[in-house]
Amino acid sequence: MSKTKKAKKLRRPNIPMAAGPTTAVGGGLEISREVPAGRSEPTQPTFDYTHIRKDLTRIGVLAGSFIAILVVLSFVLPLLVK
Repeated sequence: MSKTKKAKKLRRPNIPMAAGPTTAVGGGLEISREVPAGRSEPTQPTFDYTHIRKDLTRIGVLAGSFIAILVVLSFVLPLLVK
């Protein structure tokens, strides 16, 4: 990678084309995209997060059980040390 920086006017924002307006930066003409008859516009992908939810519930159950074990041990161990 080059360490030289681009001029600010040469930089382009990291925004998807569908999210922003279609006007040019200098207020020029609008650019319109026409989609051929056989093709449709790309749609937003749908993500499935069920595996993440399962992982988070498993982490929560494990963390809760470990905290409960530590609380029980904090009451039991002083009695056993005497």
